[in-house]
Formats: sequence, C-alpha cells, structure tokens
Amino acid sequence: MNFHATVAVIGAGQAGLSAAYHLARRDFVSALGNPSASQGGEESSPGTFIVFDAEESAGGAWRHRQESLTMATVNGIFDLPGMEQSEIKKTTPAREAVPNYFSDYEAKMDLPIIRPVSVTSVNEAGNGYRIELAAQSTSDGTNSPYAGSTWQVDAVINATGTWNNPNQPQYPGIEKFQGRQLHSKDYVRMEDFTSQRVAVVGGGISAVQQLAEVSDVAKQTYWYTRSKPFFRASFTAEEGGRQTIDKVTKHTEAGNAPRSIVSYTGLIFNQDAKRAHANGALNRRPIFQGLYENGIIEADGTQVEVDTIIWAIGFRPSLAHLDPLNLYNEKGGINIEGTKVKGKKNLHLIGYGPSQSTVGANRAGRDAVISIARDLKSGT
Repeated sequence: MNFHATVAVIGAGQAGLSAAYHLARRDFVSALGNPSASQGGEESSPGTFIVFDAEESAGGAWRHRQESLTMATVNGIFDLPGMEQSEIKKTTPAREAVPNYFSDYEAKMDLPIIRPVSVTSVNEAGNGYRIELAAQSTSDGTNSPYAGSTWQVDAVINATGTWNNPNQPQYPGIEKFQGRQLHSKDYVRMEDFTSQRVAVVGGGISAVQQLAEVSDVAKQTYWYTRSKPFFRASFTAEEGGRQTIDKVTKHTEAGNAPRSIVSYTGLIFNQDAKRAHANGALNRRPIFQGLYENGIIEADGTQVEVDTIIWAIGFRPSLAHLDPLNLYNEKGGINIEGTKVKGKKNLHLIGYGPSQSTVGANRAGRDAVISIARDLKSGT
C-alpha cells in the first residue's frame, strides 16, 4: 500500500506529541480518513500529517520504566502543550501515570497516530522522503493494517529518542562472565537482586537510582565509573535551565555526538544518593580492566566476585532507520542547526541534543513545525 502525507512525525513520546499538536494548531489535518490526501491527491492548505509509533499504546519509553520509579521520585515531567497534567498521587508509578496522561492527551487532541509500526527506513525520494513501515511485535500477535505500507512525505520530524538504542558494554572477557548482565533499561525491581553481589557500572542518574535500591536488598554492591562523579547540593535556575541548554546546543551544533545532560550539570545529592550513601554503597571504584568467569578484574588486578552486573551506561540516539540518509559526520555527530539537519530538505530531529528534556522536547516540536510550515510555504 502506498500513501502520502505532507509531514510525518516518527515517534509519539513527548517530542512527537508536541510536534503533532503544533501541526494541528497550524491547520495541518489528519492523513487518515482523507482518501484524496492519503493517496496523494490534492490537499487543502497547508497539508496533512501522520504520526508513526512503535509502541502498542501511548506513553513512549515511559511504559517500560522500572516499577519503583514513582511520580515522587521521577525527574519533572513538563506538561504537554495545551493540556495540564491532572493531580495524581505521588506514589503512583511513573510507568502508569505518564502513559495515562499521554493517552488522554492523544484522545483530546484527536491526533492521527498509527501504531504499532516500526519505521524500517527513510530514503530521499523526489522532493521529499519515502518511509517504509513494518509490523511491530505486539503482546497479542496483532498487526497494524498499515504494516508493510510505504509513505511518500514532503517533510519528516524524527522524535524517536534513545530508549531503543542502549550503549553496549565492550570490555575484555565480557563473554566469559557466567553471571547475569543487564542494561539499566531492563531493570524492573530491586527484589530481583536480593542477597546477590551486584556491580553497578555508570555515573548517571539511573546508576545512582538503581544503586540506591539494590543496596537495600543485595548482599554486596560495587559501583564503578570512568570518572569521579560530581555531586552538588542543588542547581540554580540558570544552571539547570538556559545555561546548560546553551552549552548542549553549542556542543551539538558543532557536529559533535550528543552527551548526557549529567555530563554538563553533575549529579544532585538527592534522596537516591543519600539512600545509597546511608547503605555504604556510594563508594565509587575506578573502572575495571575486564571481566572473568566469576566477576570483575579491577584496575589493580584484584578479582571481585559478583553475581550480576547492571550496565547503567546510557543510550545513543535511536536513528538506525535514518541510515540511508548518511547523516553522521566524521565526529560521530549530525550537523544540525536548531532542529533542522543541515543539507537535508525539511528533515528535523527533536528530542536530540539540547531537546532531550521534556520541556526542551516541547519547544523543539514547536520550532520544527514553525520551520517546516515556513519552508513548505516558500517552497524551499
């Protein structure tokens, strides 16, 4: 099946929903249920739009967050444009509260979202792009009727985030280790580590959160990082906001690969850090030289036996479907200005670089739509 839309948004997390909202606000209409538009016929001004999402239901990556992450402990979730979050108990798991909010938002805004589908590739075609869709596995084995379809679009707003592209550990002897290994994205509950010897690797927010929890129930915990983490009591409004965004923007627009926000700000000595410290777990060790069958070989050659290793080593942008466009430069980054990819017509990345935060994602969705509407109108 072949379809057409003026603008395609890939991903329905915070950034993708923001972009969809702003497209609708600028009078772009759904490409669904509009035969002349979706089949490439004459479109009313300014055009149509569609959103592709790989999840079975609303919520993006929030659907998969660890069970213990509640609305009391999660970093702030900024309201989506046009709809405030309702009051909710602080003890509610974020993996329930945020998807419920997103679901209500999608219904209220009547957004044209196709799910679950996986965008397998985006290729340049004519004056726009050709998007190939495949079925995304579901719990009940059903497929979207749009699986296997092809969409010709004039503009693409990519909002796929990082959740589906976790960094993979590469250390000598990693294949020899006979215990359990998991990335922090696969962490569900602390009870899974009861009475175990657990190593947590990484110096970010997730590492500290999971170290704090695991140290409540584990027999022993070990914390390894490449550099000594920097803890601070708090951020000023400027440090936590515009000042940091300016630094991230400068780094990203120079064509560098995106870095974690924590690498700019350091860590807050929050309740998770205090909990880990009280448990004697906030005792950072230098990164190790490798692994062996029963555990870790530390920098000085000491062998430490562990049962489980949690790799809290972060994520990279999930952009494999954009590989046909050859976006990466020699630095391992993408040349962008604002949200727009330099040298590519009407291609925007949001939730990337400076727009990784929820408030940044909202602004990026708006900015991408403003740019696309302007460029489509001018024909550039």
